[in-house]
Amino acid sequence: MVAGSDPGRPADVLVGGGPAEPVGTLADASTGPIEGRSLRQIAWSRLRRDRVALTGGALVILLILMAIFAPFIVKLLGDPPNEFHQDLIDPESLAPKGAFGGMSWDHLLGLEPVNGRDIFSRIVYGARISLVIAFLATLLSVVIGSTLGIIAGYFGGWIDGVIGRAMDIFLAFPLLVFAIAIVGVVPSEAFGLSGNNLRIAILVVIIGFFSWPYIGRIVRGQALSVRERDFVDAARSLGARGPYIIFREMLPNLIAPILIYTTLLIPTNILFEAALSFLGVGVAPPTASWGGMLSDAVRFYTMPHFMFWPGLAIFITVLSFNLFGDGLRDALDPKTR
Repeated sequence: MVAGSDPGRPADVLVGGGPAEPVGTLADASTGPIEGRSLRQIAWSRLRRDRVALTGGALVILLILMAIFAPFIVKLLGDPPNEFHQDLIDPESLAPKGAFGGMSWDHLLGLEPVNGRDIFSRIVYGARISLVIAFLATLLSVVIGSTLGIIAGYFGGWIDGVIGRAMDIFLAFPLLVFAIAIVGVVPSEAFGLSGNNLRIAILVVIIGFFSWPYIGRIVRGQALSVRERDFVDAARSLGARGPYIIFREMLPNLIAPILIYTTLLIPTNILFEAALSFLGVGVAPPTASWGGMLSDAVRFYTMPHFMFWPGLAIFITVLSFNLFGDGLRDALDPKTR
């Protein structure tokens, strides 16, 4: 200690003997008022640090844009999806002329065997079918599952029992067999729809209506926890009725798990639509679909390029949604670090 210094204050000397800068107080160090961050800002700051999730989200956006602007993309980089190029097909082997399945600047991913249709154009248009059916079916299942799940979780008792048994019945239902049977007996025109529009509507209803128990169970479990919170008790003590508490108090606090599971349900529905198209009960040819292209490629197993591209499209799409969904779950879950 320096001679003459006050024993109640720290010495203003450094280890090397030079004078030290005066120690500032906390008030002096603050540059302004401390601002809080909303849950949305916290989730976004966590999500943008996850490069894998951002990559998946960017691919999802690109796939959606590709489906929306399919006519413009095909006009610039390919031919119409149902245009035949049999002059580019070898009449003996029925394979496309040229290396790698006929890949060229005019046909970026090559040509189909036998008919010579442009694979790139059919992949781009196939994205429309897969994403439209998957998004609409997911929307239907989320609306039904979230509504019944939150009702079961809030009211409990016999209402929870009835909804729970309905979930068990739907989960045990042979969905694939039922979809094949229904699509096989559908008339050519019904409900004001015909052709592929009718088939798409039927697939959306079948996939969406029978998939709601999966998200319904998730929402029910979360609702059982949320209904015990203090703000729900406060709303109930002020005379709020059940519908108000469900949709104005509980539902906003369940948006995060609903949104997370929605992003994970979309790729499942994409795979299911591809499976139905592969089995021949999806959209009718010559409309392009990824599952239908895989079904056609089975007959030409000696030409792997025909099977590779639609399989790669399904793989990238499902992987992108799963990566983005996992990252979104980590960003919205306050328990994760």
